[in-house]
Amino acid sequence: MSDGPAHDQRAQSGGSSMSDSPARGSRAGTVRQAAALLCAHDPGHPVRVAVDGVTASGKSTLARELAAAITETGRPVIHLTMDGYHHPRAHRYRQGRLSARGYYDDAYDFAAFARHVLVPLGPGGDRRYRQQIIDLPSDQPRDEPPAEAPANAVLVVDGSFLQRPELAPHWDHVVFVRVALGTARARGTARDAEQVGGLAEAGRVYDARYHAAARIYLAEAAPERHATLIFDNNDLARPRLLAPPG
Repeated sequence: MSDGPAHDQRAQSGGSSMSDSPARGSRAGTVRQAAALLCAHDPGHPVRVAVDGVTASGKSTLARELAAAITETGRPVIHLTMDGYHHPRAHRYRQGRLSARGYYDDAYDFAAFARHVLVPLGPGGDRRYRQQIIDLPSDQPRDEPPAEAPANAVLVVDGSFLQRPELAPHWDHVVFVRVALGTARARGTARDAEQVGGLAEAGRVYDARYHAAARIYLAEAAPERHATLIFDNNDLARPRLLAPPG
């Protein structure tokens, strides 16, 4: 599955470049630039940063890189992934294992994530948050004592669909990881082939579930337009940092 011409044109031209600096062409430099922008203000509570994007866009890798770059500035960092806020397996697949709508609607417990993480770390919150509510491999619930975030911490969260209505009002910044769907599909199927039973089966899962759900999200949420920053990750070695299109 590949992108249509309209999407490809937006991927090439949408947004204005923020990376025309000596660091242009250096992935580490572009990550540091993004980290500096995310840390530029202190809202009086932990800064809540979403690293959003389609499946296999490179969200988790970028979130780890941002967390490391922010740590280098001296700010405490909390890195969470939405993997710890999946619904139980029976709920995730209740519309079928290849259902795009099922992935979009049923994979993650967004309400719980807002309740246990984003609201407590936001204005007037007590800064006590839960790192996860489920152990994904075992499909067992987790009920660990809450942790307490420093007031000047930066929360970095990677996951899919992070600008759905349940979460969108609670972010201080959103970094959208832009990758053409065809490129993400090639990367993701290669990564996941062994886990799902081969390259052909991985392609079937991406086409029917993951990226079909991504198309729903892109159409319904317009995540690039509402992001704080766009991290163009089509070229892994030479990413670009862009302002959202006006």
